[in-house]
Amino acid sequence: MAGFKDIIGHEQTVAHLRRSIESDKVAHAYLIQGETGTGKRLLADTFAQALLCSAPGSEACGTCHDCRQVLSGNHPDIVYVTHEKPGLISVDEIRKQVVGDVQIKPYNGKYKIYIIEEAEKMNQQAQSALLKTLEEPPSYVVILLLTVNAAALLETIRSRCIQLTLQPVSDELVEQYLMDHLQIPDYQARLCLAFAQGSIGKAMELASSESFAQIRRTALMVATKVRDMDVSQIASVVREVTQYKVSIGEFLDILAVWYRDVLYFKATRTADSLIFRDQLQQIRQTAKLSSYEGIETILEAIRTAKQRLDANVSFDLTMELLFMTIKEN
Repeated sequence: MAGFKDIIGHEQTVAHLRRSIESDKVAHAYLIQGETGTGKRLLADTFAQALLCSAPGSEACGTCHDCRQVLSGNHPDIVYVTHEKPGLISVDEIRKQVVGDVQIKPYNGKYKIYIIEEAEKMNQQAQSALLKTLEEPPSYVVILLLTVNAAALLETIRSRCIQLTLQPVSDELVEQYLMDHLQIPDYQARLCLAFAQGSIGKAMELASSESFAQIRRTALMVATKVRDMDVSQIASVVREVTQYKVSIGEFLDILAVWYRDVLYFKATRTADSLIFRDQLQQIRQTAKLSSYEGIETILEAIRTAKQRLDANVSFDLTMELLFMTIKEN
């Protein structure tokens, strides 16, 4: 787990949490709001570790007994509230995991921390039960509510929390972080960002995934050599993709990103916004040989292939139709 110093962006929020630890003015409840992928869980975990760390200061040491327990996911003083139904946190779950548990004092240190992800999924009864704890919490309790929609929570709950809002981190900042900390080239960082759809954690996961890197290599090989391969050869190569953890859908998505780059370059003759900027020579050649209509046809064929696979149409037939379309255009 990263420390505060390793969190990308969110400088004001991090500074606020640091000051609360340093001044010993930690609130009993925090409401952390942000879009999916902005790093709410990472921030909550980092704050929890810093609160429980036995070393002085606002930055967790990462080596003490408490830090090692947090990093292993087994610290007895951090409670991650779980729920059985995907779209609902019930009153029974809040009563059992929070309300009925807060009277048990911390095992190791000064704080006992409750992290409730997707807090907007608490029904009104669950929120009302939690409100009683928020009104008169034991001195050692810290409750972290993580949500994409704070407005879904009762005003009485919001008013009893320190509210922190996380803004999306810029692609440029995440791209630089991936290159600096994970030592990957800029073109790989751009592709990870394109697939992460704004999720910092997803971008980092993809950047360190060998299976994703292998899928990229295979997709580019097919895209750049498709004119010289027959359909059966291509289908055989693509079939090998299924042995990797990345799905065939993501393989097709990489092909779509490639052809969108081709279309963009054909229209602008510039490489500034290309995801596959490292493939400029091949993109230029493909753009020269293909018409605008042909590239649009290929992109539509990729979308159709994904739909067919979702509908359990024959893999071999789907791939044959797709690559016949690519070769023809």
